[in-house]
Amino acid sequence: MQIPFEITFEGMDPSDAVRARIEKEIGRLERFHDRITSCRVAVKAPGKHKRHGGLFEVRIYLVIPGGGEVSVRRNPASDHAHEDIYVAIRDAFAAARRQLQDIDRKMEGTVKTHEAPPQGRIARLFHYEGYGFIETPEGDEVYFHRNSVDGEKFEKLQVGQKVRFTTELGEKGLQASIVHPAGNNHAV
Repeated sequence: MQIPFEITFEGMDPSDAVRARIEKEIGRLERFHDRITSCRVAVKAPGKHKRHGGLFEVRIYLVIPGGGEVSVRRNPASDHAHEDIYVAIRDAFAAARRQLQDIDRKMEGTVKTHEAPPQGRIARLFHYEGYGFIETPEGDEVYFHRNSVDGEKFEKLQVGQKVRFTTELGEKGLQASIVHPAGNNHAV
């Protein structure tokens, strides 16, 4: 770390045991992510009135090269485990590690992306028989059954209407397993 870490205590006397635990967690963070520039940790004691369960609040602020920042404020209102200062510290540093992992994934380009489902247009419909075909942008046709259409909308489908669909391999080749009417749902 380029700048020495800071630990502050709010509403309580500084504790050597708590400081040692925080230093241990900072050391673990540095081993996990060796490019942390600075780290500030603030531990806030519960208020004097016990109406809110007496939960400790732990705030962590980290800076990493390239302008990256990690800011954690752990004080879940319903988590009574945070009546124990060590649990609150553990949870705050776990959240900081998760945020650092997310930053690393983004920098490495390994963030998961979800492909949008294919889109097409209704090419042919056989309302009485309960099936139809979707024309893909590539010009292929994909079979679908009335049960594949999202909701009770099969009867409302029209030739030329835009749809999104998910495919699977059926008995006779590729077929749409889920069909969603897309956008404005008007036939073209």
